[in-house]
Amino acid sequence: MKPISAERDQAVAGNAPRVPSVRGALASLSLSMLLSSLGTSIANVGLPTLAQAFNASFQEVQWIVLAYLLAITTLIVSVGRLGDITGRRRLLLAGIFLFTLASALCSFAPTLWLLIAARTLQGLGAAIMMALTMAFVGETVSKAKTGSAMGLLGTMSAIGTALGPSLGGVLIAGLGWQAIFLITVPLGILTLLLAHRYLPADRQAPKPERAGFDPLGTLLLALTLAAYALAMTIGRGSFGPLNMALLVAAAFGVGLFVLAEARAASPLIRVAMFRDPVLSGSLAMSALVSTVMMATLVVGPFYLSHALGLNLALVGVVMSIGPIISALSGVPAGRMVDRLSAPFVVIVGLIVMAAGTCALFVLPTMLGIAGYMAAIVVLTPGYQLFQAANNTAVMMDVHADQRGVISGMLNLSRNLGLITGASALGAVFVLASATIDITTASPEAVASGMRITFAVALALIAAALVIALGSRVLATRSTLPGNVS
Repeated sequence: MKPISAERDQAVAGNAPRVPSVRGALASLSLSMLLSSLGTSIANVGLPTLAQAFNASFQEVQWIVLAYLLAITTLIVSVGRLGDITGRRRLLLAGIFLFTLASALCSFAPTLWLLIAARTLQGLGAAIMMALTMAFVGETVSKAKTGSAMGLLGTMSAIGTALGPSLGGVLIAGLGWQAIFLITVPLGILTLLLAHRYLPADRQAPKPERAGFDPLGTLLLALTLAAYALAMTIGRGSFGPLNMALLVAAAFGVGLFVLAEARAASPLIRVAMFRDPVLSGSLAMSALVSTVMMATLVVGPFYLSHALGLNLALVGVVMSIGPIISALSGVPAGRMVDRLSAPFVVIVGLIVMAAGTCALFVLPTMLGIAGYMAAIVVLTPGYQLFQAANNTAVMMDVHADQRGVISGMLNLSRNLGLITGASALGAVFVLASATIDITTASPEAVASGMRITFAVALALIAAALVIALGSRVLATRSTLPGNVS
């Protein structure tokens, strides 16, 4: 990727004394990340209540969560590219406004399907916020502080994930299900005011230099990603003919998308970008690592309740350890990236994650709940190290007119990893437990299933480590004298 522009460095250097302005910008970006992650986690806990309120089945109310996730997954790259073309500040302000408005609409929805429609709009707002927050880091902080900013965004994402279930439970118990959506309205207004006040103005390129939008590529990518996401999520763990048909449609869509991008005058994604070992390697590693992290959320509750015999309250307490540790370790991880090189910290983070995954394979069998908690305490900081370093390695030197789309692609790779982890490693867990219904499996079967699942997860982390080492070697070779990048 091209080095960061001298104009950006001069702008950052010129704004260096304006510390409150930088802090205000980071505050608005942090709240944007918090709101988008809170939008997912806070709705999950309300599904049983919503099923009763609307007299609906679980399969129907799960679309309240699925619609939000599908909107983010299918549109995050496209809105990132749109920000590059039209201006990131104005689009981010529009995204925050849309998220806030949709939150209010959710709370007043009279029917389930209107609630699902409002959640789709909320997901579109969240996609804009997710795609552009990382893109704005390059315009608000110096290169020397990029890692700290990425760590801060990772911390806010973890706080949103950790806060959602407990906050949602309290709000539903005290004020009703409407409160889980209304709570984000004042936060959204505050975020909008901060962003309007502190985010740097858009720089408009001369008209002849402005890239055009790619409607065909946008449509093909959205349909392809929707087909894949639905293939991985519908059926609640079973993989039937409809799932297979959607998976085939997604594969076919990938081929059509590549052909369309090769012929487009202003492609949504330049296929040649994937020749960059740093970018392609980072996207692959992000997907693999996210797949493993989702396995802890899918397998963990079953292991704690069925193999260790914990009640629901204790399961919730133990499961909250991961997000809490993640929130505490995000900023220190970012500072470590600033002090050391991002590619080096990527490798360190993966090694720590490998140790944590190996501990999940070994320690719970030996030490029970203490072993499980110790493994999570090792695994989670490794994930934050990886995330901060991986995002920094990609975003620090990306060209200004590509920050939005690259940020969108990074977020997309993470989301696809989470979706794949829930489906694929969830299926591995069920198969390894040698049972049709995991809820009726014996404790020994559940424990065996967990060990095998995390053995597979360890292999995925090892693959990510190989990619990290390989991409670093290729990137070093491309910078040697006599080589053309």
